[in-house]
Amino acid sequence: MYLGDILAHFQPMTQKIKNIQVIPLVRRLNRAFQGSTYQIVSRNTLFVRVETEEGILGEAFGGDEDIYQAKVVAVANEFLAPRIIGMELLPIEELWQAMISTAPLPFHNRGIHTLDLINHAVLMQAIAIIDLGLWDTLGKALNKPVWRLLGGFRNKVPVIGIGGYHRSAGDLEGLVSEVESFLAFGLSGIKLKVGSLQITQDLKRVETLRKHFGKRLLLCCDANQAWTFDEALQFARGAKDYELEWLEEPIRWNDQLVGLRRLREETDIPIVAGQGEISSLGCRDLILNRCVDILNVDATIAGGVTEWRRAATFAQMMNVKMGHHEEPQVALHLLASVPNSTYVEVFPDPERDPMWHELPENRPPIRDGYMEASEKPGFGLAYNREIIDIYRGDVARSLP
Repeated sequence: MYLGDILAHFQPMTQKIKNIQVIPLVRRLNRAFQGSTYQIVSRNTLFVRVETEEGILGEAFGGDEDIYQAKVVAVANEFLAPRIIGMELLPIEELWQAMISTAPLPFHNRGIHTLDLINHAVLMQAIAIIDLGLWDTLGKALNKPVWRLLGGFRNKVPVIGIGGYHRSAGDLEGLVSEVESFLAFGLSGIKLKVGSLQITQDLKRVETLRKHFGKRLLLCCDANQAWTFDEALQFARGAKDYELEWLEEPIRWNDQLVGLRRLREETDIPIVAGQGEISSLGCRDLILNRCVDILNVDATIAGGVTEWRRAATFAQMMNVKMGHHEEPQVALHLLASVPNSTYVEVFPDPERDPMWHELPENRPPIRDGYMEASEKPGFGLAYNREIIDIYRGDVARSLP
């Protein structure tokens, strides 16, 4: 059942937006998590509240921006929210276009191309968090979960855990123990971090997991854009007998379109990319250039639910599957709504993602490798107010 079918059962709805507030949340981690091209020392996210004049309160959280978090909050609260406060809630596409289509943002950057791109990324993240709040509000107004409003293809989605952050290359016992904990958590498998060790060492880690767990483990690898084309090809050829579900972001950022396409031509391992894209048009280009088998664009980065659905629709037409980078509270609803979806991703380790483990009071259950979508309206989550207060960051920084 699609949104139009649901609305046909309702009288015309008048829900005007009364207020929007985006709140930054920051929690320093007790230890650093080392990927191939980055190190995580804090968990940042954004929390949004959308109130209507009729008394509906929508709430959602998402995003993991660190350096530009305050800028995203300022753009959302000071620039985007005033554009749509007072407008009707129901035409969400109209609200989305109002946020992206009017006057340019007052960043005061002139003539520097890279800074201009960063500003667009800030804008799309600001749109994204407000858009999430709008969809939660709409779901509550219609008493329907977001995954049903978007199409309702399935009520549960297979789920994998992100892990294998780099430690000593020889700590294979620790890696096996970590994956055993993932399976005990109810997950289908692991998205293993690769790319910071020597390729032969990463291949040994992959070999160890496949030999220990056999086919009962769903095994993906994520290089986070660590390799040149030749290095990625070396890894793909070395891993060809280990039945990888996918190889994610194997090519460096500056060789995406050509490098990913060439790699797809040389390997049977499905290639995943898209989490760094900030628009459906960027996703379109990855697909048209035959760069990906699976598109893992992140709605919390790339304009929200509304923009993610555009990318997913085009991907389905082009026989490309959809994933979602992290953010299970959003990904569950999106991936449950489309027929070409893959896996929800979670961090089973509470220290890696304290927001997921502490902020919602009623996380979706995980059973037998699946995360279950509830019938509760909106995103279906209730939030711990004390945690919001504890992790609340500085809201005061304004636009220049």
